[in-house]
Amino acid sequence: MKITPDAIVDAAVQLAERQSWESVRLHAVAQELGTELNAIRAHFREKEEIADAWFDRADAAMLACAAEEAVRELPALERIETLIWAWFDRLEPHRRVTREIILGKLEPGHLHVQIPAILRISRTVQWLREAAGRDARGLHRGLEETVLSSLFVAAIISWLRDDSPGFRRTRTRLHRGLRTARFLAGWVPGYHHAPPAGRIRLPAPASAGHHQHSPQA
Repeated sequence: MKITPDAIVDAAVQLAERQSWESVRLHAVAQELGTELNAIRAHFREKEEIADAWFDRADAAMLACAAEEAVRELPALERIETLIWAWFDRLEPHRRVTREIILGKLEPGHLHVQIPAILRISRTVQWLREAAGRDARGLHRGLEETVLSSLFVAAIISWLRDDSPGFRRTRTRLHRGLRTARFLAGWVPGYHHAPPAGRIRLPAPASAGHHQHSPQA
């Protein structure tokens, strides 16, 4: 039987669900799949690459969400918010494992893991900007990337420990953060991407595993 990258990621996550992400070893993943280590090495050089593939699934879910006609028609701010929640929703069934993966990447003293983790977040934010149709240039692009990265990281931290119904606390914080960024963007000379000011209602809690389009203003 041919071992696929998806099968390897699934096996690693399932092992982590039964134990912990820290305890997962590649030889155990191979045993779980009834194969040899070379079958794992053919797709992943180390466990961190399996973790990256796990987050790649969330990126893919975000881009698939962006292709939906209803999402393309949303105002810019709501579109960004919806795309971020599509990313979270893809990982939500294994939130504990996701939390352990992220905490492992932030473990002090492991710069060889921390630096790629920072770059990994940057890559996701770049896909988020593409999915949202952002095309700012130069200094404005750098400013937009910095703000979106900060909001995204803050949302991740909140989401990982949020036990409110439908992640209401995280939804509220993200929503308010994006509104504040929109307001401040209006004061940046030459920045033409700030959506028009207006009151946007807070999104209602969504059931786990399904992204929800925010109501239009």
